[in-house]
Amino acid sequence: MDFMTLALIALAILVFLGLFALLYALLNRGINLRERVRPAGAVEERSDLDERDAYYERLEKVFKPLGQMIPRSPEDLGREERRLMQAGIRRREGALILYGVRLALAGGILILTAFTGYLYAYPYLCLPLAILLGAALPDIWLSSRISERKDKLQLALPDVMDLSVVCVEAGLGMDQALLRIGQEIGDTHPEISEELRIYSLEINAGRSRSDALRNLSARTDVDDLKSLVAVLIQADRFGTSIAQSLRNFSENLRTKRRQRAEERAAKITVKMIPPLVIFVFPAIFVVVAGPAIIQIVQQLLPLMGGEGP
Repeated sequence: MDFMTLALIALAILVFLGLFALLYALLNRGINLRERVRPAGAVEERSDLDERDAYYERLEKVFKPLGQMIPRSPEDLGREERRLMQAGIRRREGALILYGVRLALAGGILILTAFTGYLYAYPYLCLPLAILLGAALPDIWLSSRISERKDKLQLALPDVMDLSVVCVEAGLGMDQALLRIGQEIGDTHPEISEELRIYSLEINAGRSRSDALRNLSARTDVDDLKSLVAVLIQADRFGTSIAQSLRNFSENLRTKRRQRAEERAAKITVKMIPPLVIFVFPAIFVVVAGPAIIQIVQQLLPLMGGEGP
């Protein structure tokens, strides 16, 4: 392999990493709740915010037209918007930008394979591979981010339940308690704090509590949070004690959390088998049986070669 081929391969890797970094920078933007709930007339520094908004607008001007070139149905756009929302990405044109990134990534891979000459040598391999990678890599990244965010929300939920029981029993209403909790846990659990603040914004905008809770459940798509929403809606509809309902749910949630930990601990022995078989057992076999095998070979090879003892 000559120097030119190595240089082109290195250039292809750099371009791919650049496109992936652009995707991450473009979609790694949450809703700016502080700006939306900022009191009127408050004076804050906005230079950094303006620069960041201008940066995102430039990226949107690049990828949005590319996304509009791809045929899509309203169902596909709605599904991608829900996935972006579950990943914590709330942009009005997020689905179109995601389509644009996929098209740009596929086109970049095709250009790189053309530069390296593989596109002309193996066209039936490079074309499907570019389309597959262009569609799969952003989807893998988005699925990973959704899964990571769900784990963080599920991990933070027991703390939220304890705080909610304390706030409700102290005399706060349910809406005020959730707003207070969102403010208090912003540093330790920013994901669920953001969701609770959005819930409070919807309540302040005039949406009913049941609709705001259902939206919270749809945005997160966490099973335990869906169960909590069902409990709160039922308590609000039938007039039962919210504090007692939250206390019972908190106890059940901690029981389920302990059961999940025990289940994961029980799976450790099964998950350790492949690493042991692949990495540990061969080394043990070489150390234990290696000297015996060497002795056997040294004794048998002369006999097999017809030499006497």
